[in-house]
Formats: sequence, structure tokens, C-alpha cells
Amino acid sequence: MSPRNMTLRNTNARHRRRRTRRGFSLIEVIVAVTIIAIFAALVAPNLLNRLSSAKQDQAQIKASAIAQAVKIYLTETRESSLGSDFDLNVLIPSFLETPEDLIDPWGMPYQIAVPGMGREFDVFSYGADKAPGGEKDGTDIYHGRDPKKNQNK
Repeated sequence: MSPRNMTLRNTNARHRRRRTRRGFSLIEVIVAVTIIAIFAALVAPNLLNRLSSAKQDQAQIKASAIAQAVKIYLTETRESSLGSDFDLNVLIPSFLETPEDLIDPWGMPYQIAVPGMGREFDVFSYGADKAPGGEKDGTDIYHGRDPKKNQNK
């Protein structure tokens, strides 16, 4: 056999081996998908808890900002206290930019209670459950109070 024929035979054999090993086997795909599914099952609950916690933090920050706007309103209008019928919409546009500033992360309007619990007023959100009371993710969120501490009670 000539060296040229031997080279062609080796080249053909290499090409055949390459053609037979082009894709992944079914077992390899199933193993990869299973690993990804296990990883997602481990990560998803933590991610969802973080999202819920972030919304609570955002709601508390916005409630505190609205409470500050109420205090500035009282100072600028030279009023000594709020009436029990005080409406947060009075703060727009002088103290808050838009009506969306009065909407919590769950799409509900912030509330104000006059008098508040142990102070002149409370600005609050009903939380994820959109109803008074609630526990864990649905706990009510008040300005100046940590909702995560309320969950442990």
C-alpha cells in the first residue's frame, strides 16, 4: 500500500469518528437538565424571599418619606396637628411629586392614621395581603418600624 493511500485511509477513519460523535446523548442531556433543575429548586425559594423582603423595605422607605412630607406640610402650613380627616393627596404636588408616590409596591395607596400608635400619626401600607393585620409577607408596614421585627412577634 502506498503512503498516499494510507494517509487517505487514516483521514477517512478520522472523519467517520467525527461524524458519529457530533451531538450529546440523551443521557447527557437528562443529567444536565436534572442538575439545572436541582440548582433552581435550591435557589428559587431564597430569591423569592429576597424579593418579598425588598418590597417590604421599599414600602417602609416610602412610608417614611411620606411621613417626612407630612411633617414638612405641618411646618409650612403652621398647623400644630393633623385633623382626623387628613388626606395624603394634599401633599401633591407641593411635597410629593406625583400621585404614584402615594402607592405602595403592591399597588395600593398608603394610609394615614391620626392619631397613630404612640405618636401623632402613622403612615402605613397594608403589605402584600392588602388587608389590615397579617403575618410574615402580609404584615402591615408602618413608617419608622421594622416589619421584619413585627413578624417575629
